[in-house]
Amino acid sequence: MKIVIPGGTGHLGRILTSAFRRRGDDVVVLSRNVEAPARRWDGRTLGDWAEEVDGADLVINLAGRSVDCRYGPREREEILRSRVDSTRVVGEAIARAKRPPALWLQASSATIYSHRYDAPNDEYLGVFGGDEPNAPEEWNFSIEVAKAWERAVDEANTPCTRRVKLRTAMVMSAERGGAFHALLRQVRLGVGRYGDGRQYMSWIHERDFVRAVGWLVENDLEGGVNLASPHPIPNDEFMRELREVWGSHVALRVSGMVLDAGAMLARTETELVLKSRRVVPARLLQHGFTFDYPQWHDAARELCARWKGGVPTCDVQSAPLW
Repeated sequence: MKIVIPGGTGHLGRILTSAFRRRGDDVVVLSRNVEAPARRWDGRTLGDWAEEVDGADLVINLAGRSVDCRYGPREREEILRSRVDSTRVVGEAIARAKRPPALWLQASSATIYSHRYDAPNDEYLGVFGGDEPNAPEEWNFSIEVAKAWERAVDEANTPCTRRVKLRTAMVMSAERGGAFHALLRQVRLGVGRYGDGRQYMSWIHERDFVRAVGWLVENDLEGGVNLASPHPIPNDEFMRELREVWGSHVALRVSGMVLDAGAMLARTETELVLKSRRVVPARLLQHGFTFDYPQWHDAARELCARWKGGVPTCDVQSAPLW
């Protein structure tokens, strides 16, 4: 296949680019980073890059500013605009293509769902978040960004292209700079849990993330699809299992002012570890997708083994991707 990946120089883009290229696919990465080995685009306007979309088999748009930052006014604007503008202009490029791609996979986020403990959020009965009485008002920003992101896909005029919105949970990989790296660093520093530890952690192993993307290429689903393990678990259990696999014996509870101060020093937001993202992949399971790593303990053990062995990327050559 010929695959175009806007935003492909980020964490998830590198994972997918590596996997597809090992399959023998032709991958074109679009990036705003002038130092990256990729084709240039600004993520807002049509340009010469659009010729790559014309005739491509697949577009996977992953563009968007990292949310691992403090949410000041400028950062909020950049987070929102980088997602909505890039999605809009990708839709315009597909609409103008003489030979539009058969499939457009568009990044979204599992954070679009509500903060809840009582029941999992799937694609059928899940509740979108917003103004929940049990969640801080400032968490509404992330939810509104996710909703605007998906509206930009829905508003695109691409009748010849199947569209899938990837509501992706935290992707756990052994690569530095990702969610697993951040959580493992906290475990090594002695963090046992965040807050009361009841909040659910939704996640997906990088191999299952790659396999699910490939599976969606070959199966005729449209609309929102949750990319997450079928077994989210509370933060307390999540951190305990990671601690046991790594071999750490110190477990301190981090909450209140200490958590606020730590987030400020790390230039991030407490929402990323306190929101209960109890998200499950009903559509994938219903249509026959199986997970290599459905349980966090097994995923953590595999990731820790690769981390200790200095093997940063998923070995996708040892078995078929999908």
